[in-house]
Amino acid sequence: MGSVDKTLFLLSRGGDTLIVQIYVDDIIFGGSSHTLVSSFAEQMSREFEMSLMGELQFFLELQIKQGLEGTFVHQAKYARDILKKFNMGDSKPMTTPMSTNTALDADEDGEAVDQKEFRGMIGSLLYLTATRPDIQFAVCLCARYQASPRTSHRQAVKRILRYLKFTPEVGLWYSSGSSLSLSGFSDANHAGCRIDRKSTSGTCQLLGTSLVSWSSHKQASVALSTTEAKYVAAASCCSQLLWMKAILSDFGLRFGRIPLLVDSTSAISVAKNPVLHSRTKHIDVRFHFLRDHYEKGDIDLIHVVSANQLTDIFTKPLEFDAFTRLRGELGVLQVEGVDNALIKGRLRANGPASLLSWCDE
Repeated sequence: MGSVDKTLFLLSRGGDTLIVQIYVDDIIFGGSSHTLVSSFAEQMSREFEMSLMGELQFFLELQIKQGLEGTFVHQAKYARDILKKFNMGDSKPMTTPMSTNTALDADEDGEAVDQKEFRGMIGSLLYLTATRPDIQFAVCLCARYQASPRTSHRQAVKRILRYLKFTPEVGLWYSSGSSLSLSGFSDANHAGCRIDRKSTSGTCQLLGTSLVSWSSHKQASVALSTTEAKYVAAASCCSQLLWMKAILSDFGLRFGRIPLLVDSTSAISVAKNPVLHSRTKHIDVRFHFLRDHYEKGDIDLIHVVSANQLTDIFTKPLEFDAFTRLRGELGVLQVEGVDNALIKGRLRANGPASLLSWCDE
């Protein structure tokens, strides 16, 4: 049993490994040996009434394509179902989920809209963000106005749906050649919220070149400067990196100083230089563990130029060129873009076992 995730189980036998992940009454399992996988399947069939679904292709609205070159995870069918559900199937496509001129606020003088429909849209889109980090910021921004939605808010959500019309078959590509190095990026849009002037944090964590975790959320307190806002975002990213480090230790992976890339030299200085502590006493104490873990050697704060800051896509609306560039660098690709890599066929019989799935009858 995993030390952090209690629904994860691992078995090592010789040089081979079997991995089993349980979700309620469904199981995903795979391993480096077909013999080990087949043995587990036979044992489970004897103990329980289970239906073996075979190679993992569809799971909880996630569509999975596996091949020699990597794995592609997307929700194309779910995206089309959303468009059909909200009568946006014939809408005009948009190239980005949110305009750079969009400035949402409470809009108290605006016309109220159906709250049930608006919340339905937001809920559907939030589940889609499981494989669509490109809409994470726009969806989370619109979700702030569920209590009293107005026409301007619904128009912003419809813009996201029109973007899905333009990119229905987009998902995450995980290359089999990616290295097993852990890294993180963090950024913040200072005072981005027009209502309470709280900043928006954006973080993402990568295993090699593969995006495995990301977030976009409004900070809990008002930051007095850009430095403070980015320092708080970096602390949040650090927390997630340490959790992932603990999870990956169950797989036998060990990491030294994990690089955390920030585009603010001032925020890095606050974390590295104890002399600056007197200037940052007003920052909530829970964020100062960033400095502690830097001193312990768990993370390494590294400056990255703003042009290469991947988390910009999680903190503010972007122009088409910048948006598509960052989307591609995060491994968010069109289905057609990965089909050539997958067309080489199924995994070879003497190669690593592909992921399989079971459903309880």
